Amino acid sequence: MRIQKIRRRIAAATAASTVYVFAMGAPRLGAQTKAKTDVACCGARKPGAAAKKATAKFSLRAETLLAISPANKGEWGLLIVDAESGETLYEQNADKYFVPASNMKLFTTALALAKLGPEYRFHTTLETKGAISTEGVLGGDLVLVGRGDPNLSNRKFPYELKEEFDGPPEKPLAELADAVAAKGVKEISGDIIGDDSYFPRERYPNGWEIDDMVWEYGAAISAVVVDDNTVALTLTPGDQPGGAVQAAVTPATADFTVENDVITSAADVKPDLTLTREPGSNLVVVKGSLPAKSAPRKLILAIEEPAQHAAVLLKRLLQERGVKVAGVARARHDHAEPTGDPVVLAEHVSVPLGDALKLINKISQNLHTEMLLRTVARQNGPWATPDDLMKVPADFYTAAGIAPGDVIQADASGLSRHDLVTPRAIVTLLSYAQKQSWFATYYASLPVAGIDGTLEDRMKNTLAAGRIHAKTGSVEHVRTLSGFAETPGGRGLIFSFLSNNQGGKSHEAADALTGLCVAMLEEFNVMPQKRALEHKPPK
Repeated sequence: MRIQKIRRRIAAATAASTVYVFAMGAPRLGAQTKAKTDVACCGARKPGAAAKKATAKFSLRAETLLAISPANKGEWGLLIVDAESGETLYEQNADKYFVPASNMKLFTTALALAKLGPEYRFHTTLETKGAISTEGVLGGDLVLVGRGDPNLSNRKFPYELKEEFDGPPEKPLAELADAVAAKGVKEISGDIIGDDSYFPRERYPNGWEIDDMVWEYGAAISAVVVDDNTVALTLTPGDQPGGAVQAAVTPATADFTVENDVITSAADVKPDLTLTREPGSNLVVVKGSLPAKSAPRKLILAIEEPAQHAAVLLKRLLQERGVKVAGVARARHDHAEPTGDPVVLAEHVSVPLGDALKLINKISQNLHTEMLLRTVARQNGPWATPDDLMKVPADFYTAAGIAPGDVIQADASGLSRHDLVTPRAIVTLLSYAQKQSWFATYYASLPVAGIDGTLEDRMKNTLAAGRIHAKTGSVEHVRTLSGFAETPGGRGLIFSFLSNNQGGKSHEAADALTGLCVAMLEEFNVMPQKRALEHKPPK
């Protein structure tokens, strides 16, 4: 059921049920009070008559929205608080666990800002233990040392409304190769090494699924990240039905061997593609059809060995610049370091963390978020196990006022199906964040309804457009939305809407989330009278 039909049903229910609400007391989905005076987000003040009326009206609208099939078959957790006072305006299952999907990024990006700061920069270097002879021969290995920079790519910064790109995907590596050639290096006697030992080796967190690992959103984790650890497989159909479909991988890599069984179909036939790749295999099989004369189809595939991939790319780039390489391209994953201090031949310095973080939350970039958690952890040295890594944010969550056990974390990005959080944990985190010096950067990183990021095409032509700054979340059977709202009357709200076990098509739960946002903005629009007088400008 689309938004227009939902609105009509809510309007009818509201008109018909006003007497029922106040005669019968709290509706079935009414605010479930719970004494938690130690939680930052939830004030213990007693709501006035106006607040009770607003809660009752919102409760009725929420009940109507969530009673519509198939949204009614799932589980919902809702919490709304006043951003200034912390007063709880509405809650439903606010202390129950939900899989958060990408709402988990709210925790990790806040942690990174708190521990690293918005101006933190990543440093990627080309190093050697050898010396350059007068003939231009580098006697030894050339090592690409990664330290978690998520943006060794051709992205343009700062992010404004959408992603923009400039140059080839391996642009930063090409610039590093240019710098080596400019130092007079004509030959390298040793190997080209991609060194990702800055992070302990763990390519896939607990709870990521096999299907995830094929695609860009499940790219392998490494301290070396070149173009999001992905390559593009482009399929170009022929001009006539039955003709061949050309397949090309860019940048060229030995990571994949493509078995192309795609054919060109008639121009009026819908595209039909399937791609399979077994874990650990470099064989990619594509089958199906593409319409004649249709636009090329680009599939973004994740690579499994990022450091090796980067070394191969770097070797090719050096050779293209006339630098001979006697050795092989290989990876280094361990922490063992040869004796002697390395010489830095070239360095790439990243954009500030604040810029990188804005991209992460706007487009919901999983791999980049994993980089942030590991970079924070690495400030205190390597960790021993994945479980130890997930303990790193614990002190931050305590400082934010999140109750013990309200966050069970298996990864940084929310792609793991083993993550669990409560709506109260999210609202507490956001309430804490708005009081911090880095909040402006954090707030600016969130998608804006109807305007940009993952909310660009949602809530358009509704009251929520431009008024909701929130993080989306989506994995199979999960749709979530948490963030900040500003009502037409200028009242600030903090909310978390989490839904699990959703079995319908993707739009039904999203439509319900939109309806909840609109109802929240309308029913909780008016500030408490005392505060409204305080905010009233002088005559």
